[in-house]
Amino acid sequence: MQKPNDDFINVSSHLGKIAEIQPYKRAVVYPVSRDKNGRIAYAHLTFLQLERESDRIAHGLNSAGIVKGTRTVLMVKPGADFFALVFALFKTGAVPVVVDPGMGIKRMLSCLESTRPEAFIGIPLAHMLRTLFPGFFKTVKIWITVGRRLFWGGDTFDRIRKGAMESYPQVMTKQDDTAAILFTTGSTGPAKGAVYTHGNFDAQVRRIKEHFRIGPDEIDLPTFPLFALFDPAIGMTAVIPDMDPTKPALVNPEKIIEAVINQGVTNMFASPALLNRVGRYGRSRGIILPSLKRVVSAGAPVSLSNIECFSSMLTGEAEIHTPYGATEAVPVISIGSREIISETGRLSEKGHGICVGTPLNGIDVK
Repeated sequence: MQKPNDDFINVSSHLGKIAEIQPYKRAVVYPVSRDKNGRIAYAHLTFLQLERESDRIAHGLNSAGIVKGTRTVLMVKPGADFFALVFALFKTGAVPVVVDPGMGIKRMLSCLESTRPEAFIGIPLAHMLRTLFPGFFKTVKIWITVGRRLFWGGDTFDRIRKGAMESYPQVMTKQDDTAAILFTTGSTGPAKGAVYTHGNFDAQVRRIKEHFRIGPDEIDLPTFPLFALFDPAIGMTAVIPDMDPTKPALVNPEKIIEAVINQGVTNMFASPALLNRVGRYGRSRGIILPSLKRVVSAGAPVSLSNIECFSSMLTGEAEIHTPYGATEAVPVISIGSREIISETGRLSEKGHGICVGTPLNGIDVK
């Protein structure tokens, strides 16, 4: 694996390293169907499969003209294709542009237009949207449909994914080269693109693994699609939840709890709204989730009652963490639920403000 101080660095190298060390570990697990009794069936890709799949796709993208620096809108549902496409784009040196699906159409279109994208990869519904609002995509020259291509033309993902079978020669990107542009809902202000460089992405991967003590056999339930991007680089299995990511506050708690229990989930990322809905459901029914080691919640303040409610389902040393910082810099500061419940939460209720925690090792806050 490349080190942060090397002249050249590409975040996709993390996937390649894990594919060597744990080739048969599941990288992505996603629901595909339910039987007549409601039991859910899953499919998966191992890290080796994801590495090879992203290699083939990278060859195909290159043949379509998507190369180093190509800003590429990616509008694909969370799942195997999403992860394979993201890491294929990293390998080519292209820049995926990904938007939080919960921000609404008008804001989403404005965000995408602001990046002046040159390529667009999306499901049919996304292509239908861009044909209705062509003015927002004047700079796009390459169109790729994931699924059935209709009247809008362009290339197809079916052709792209039939690229060469050999390993893709990783583009030698530098630390300051842009790796991705991610738009969040802007809960603390107007939505803006968080620009990730390859060096920045690499540093975050290392920081997250170190601070949260993520081991080699961890399984994550990323209920926020953008942060799911970190899982393959960190080496965690990503279990895609059966939910509408645009409406986390209306999630079916049974399906989230079902995924945790079925897959032995050890790590979960959730918005405060989702945390609240699942926590209230679980506490009212006395549900316990012994596999969970940690829950990470960010994007908005998490109330003491919210933390206490969800904590009722945790056991042992498991804890809820609330990291603080801009999207492209998380985690900078963090605090755990034990400290919040035993000390700072009550002070916050008395008007002393919200304690965001202490800086992580190696970080100075001024």
